Amino acid sequence: MKKIVSIIFVLASSVILAQQIVPSVYTNIKFMGKQGFAVNINDEYYFDRNEASFYNLPNLMGNPIGTNEGFDFDFNDKEFSGTMYFGFLNYDDYKYIHPVYFKKPVNIHEGKASINMLRMRGKYDMIDWEKKGRGDLAYRIIDVNGKILYDGKIAFKKSSAFEVLPTIIEGPILSILTDSSVVASYTTNFDVLTSLSYNGKTVKELKPEQKHEINLTGLEDNTEYQYSITCSDNIYKFSFKTAPIRGSRSKFTFAYASDSRSGAGGGERNILGTNAYIVKKSVALASQQNAVFMQFTGDLVNGYSENMQLEELQFANYKAVISPFASYMPMYFGMGNHEVLERYFPVKGEYGVHVDRFPFDTQSMEASFANQFSHPLNGPDSEDGESYDPDPDKQDFPTYKENVYYYTYDNIAVVVLNSEYLYSPSLRDVPETSGGLHGYLMDGQLKWLKKVLNLFEKDLKIDHIFITEHTPPFPNGGHTHDAMWYGGDNKYRTIIAGKPMKRGVIEQRDQYLDLIINKSSKVRAVLTGDEHNYCKTKISDSMNRYPENWTLDKLKLNRSIFQINNGACGAPYYAQEQMPWSDYTSGFSTQNALVLFDIDGDNIHVRVLNPDTLEEIESYDLR
Repeated sequence: MKKIVSIIFVLASSVILAQQIVPSVYTNIKFMGKQGFAVNINDEYYFDRNEASFYNLPNLMGNPIGTNEGFDFDFNDKEFSGTMYFGFLNYDDYKYIHPVYFKKPVNIHEGKASINMLRMRGKYDMIDWEKKGRGDLAYRIIDVNGKILYDGKIAFKKSSAFEVLPTIIEGPILSILTDSSVVASYTTNFDVLTSLSYNGKTVKELKPEQKHEINLTGLEDNTEYQYSITCSDNIYKFSFKTAPIRGSRSKFTFAYASDSRSGAGGGERNILGTNAYIVKKSVALASQQNAVFMQFTGDLVNGYSENMQLEELQFANYKAVISPFASYMPMYFGMGNHEVLERYFPVKGEYGVHVDRFPFDTQSMEASFANQFSHPLNGPDSEDGESYDPDPDKQDFPTYKENVYYYTYDNIAVVVLNSEYLYSPSLRDVPETSGGLHGYLMDGQLKWLKKVLNLFEKDLKIDHIFITEHTPPFPNGGHTHDAMWYGGDNKYRTIIAGKPMKRGVIEQRDQYLDLIINKSSKVRAVLTGDEHNYCKTKISDSMNRYPENWTLDKLKLNRSIFQINNGACGAPYYAQEQMPWSDYTSGFSTQNALVLFDIDGDNIHVRVLNPDTLEEIESYDLR
C-alpha cells in the first residue's frame, strides 16, 4: 500500500512540476511559486492574469435536472439573469435538424430557470412526446443585454417524472473521407457508451466517454451510406457518400471559406464567439450546391482566450451551427490567429503581453484545436529537431498534429498549413518573450510541405493541389500591416529562445512561394483568409512583390497561380487598400462569400456566391 501511495505521489508531483516549467522556446518568463508565472520586462515582473470565467460550457449548459413538470436549470451564478428560449427538435420531420421554439420563453433569475413541459402538450406536441414518452429539446440562453450565449439540447424521457438522457450535444461531424472510409466525431453531455451502425455493421465503444470518434471502414467507393448513432435509448440517423477512387476524374464541387468569428449587427451574428447567422447560411449553401466537402481555414471563433473552458464554449457554439450539415457533408478545419489560447501578462501599455499557452501538450492553442476536431495524422510532429531547437533532448514546441495535414479527393489534394504556429500575439511589440510571429511559416513545416509536394508531383492520380493557410502571402485589405508582408518590413520574424529566425517574414514568404510555384507544377491556388473580404490575386513573376528599398535577392517565378482569399464568412469587414500588387487583384468584395470549386478532370471553374442573398459575386475558370 505504501508503494502505491508513493507511486501516486511521484506521478502527481511530476504533473505539477511539468505544469510549472516554462518552455525553453520562451525567454524572460519564469515560475514564481504561489504567485504563478511572470514575465520580466525592463526588470519589472508582471504576473499571468489567469482569470476564470463564468462563460464556460458547464455553466451555460445549465445542469438540467428532470422534475415532475419539466426541467430545472442551474447556471451556477446567482448574479446571472436573462432569458431562455426552448423548443423541440423533430428528427423525423426533415434532414437538417434545427429547433422550432415555443412561443413563450422563461426568465433566468438569480442563475436559475425552469421549463414546464406540460405547456407543450396537445397542439404544441409536434414530436409526440406524450405518446412516445421521450423526445429532444433545444434551448437558447440569452443574457439581459440580448446577447445569445449558448444553444444547447437535451434528450429526455418521461415516466413518473422527466429525466435528462445522455445526449449528443455536438456533432456528428464527418471528416477524413476516403473511397472506403470516413470518421464521425461527436460529443455527449455525459460520459456514455454509444454505438454506430452502418452497412450492416455496428461499432460499440468499450469505454464511456464524452468525446467520441469512430472510424467507418470497409466501404465501397462513390456510394451513399446510411449510418445511425445509438446514444442511450435514442437512435439518430444520417447519411454520407464515399469518395470516388482516387484519380477517377469525376465531376464534383467543394467549398471554401474562413473567418466566421462574431460579427456586428447583434442577434445570431454574435452567438458568443461566432457569427452563427452567416456560418449557417454558408454551410447550408455548400450543402445545397452538393459540395462533397468543405474546407474552413481559421478564425472560426473569437478566441484570444486565457481560459480553456471559454474557448471550448466558443467552439461548441460554432459546432452547434455546422453539425446539422456536417453530419452529412465532411468538413476540414485550419487554424487562424483567433484560435489562440494564451497566457496573458498585463504589462503596462495598450495590449499587454500574450504568448501561446503552456504546457504545450495540454493547454496550447494547437492542443486545444486538436481536441476539437478529427483530422488526418499525416502532418509533421513539431519544430523539434530543427537547428533552432533549444533542447534536442526534449520536446520544446507545440504539436502540428491535426493542425497541419493533407487529404485527397478523387484527383485533387488539399494541404492544410498553420501560419499561426506558436503564435505570440504581442511578439511584434514585445520581442523579449520570444515566440511565433503571425503569418510566419516555420522551416520544419516547409520541409514537410516540400516532401508532400514531391509526393503528389509523382502521383499520376493527382492533377490539382490546393494549399490553404489562414494568412495571405499578399494581403489586400485589413492585414497589410502584418500577414506575410508587415508593411514591406522584412525585419519581423519568429524568435526562438531569444534568437531571431535567420530569415525575415518576406524572405520566408519567398521560400514558401518557391516550393508551391517553382517546385510544383500542380499547385493551382492558395486559399487564405485573415482579411475579411473576398478577392483573388494572380501571383506571377511580373507582379511587384517587394518593397522599394529591397536589397536582397528577388525570387524568380516560373509560372502563375492564384491566391484566393475568402475571409468573408461573417467577421467584420475590411476594405481594400492600395498595395504593390493591386493591379493583379480582382473581384474584391466585402459581401459575405462562399467559394465553390467545380472540378471536372483537368478543368477548374470557380463560383463565388453570397450565402446571405444567393447572388453571384463572380465566376471564372481557374484552369
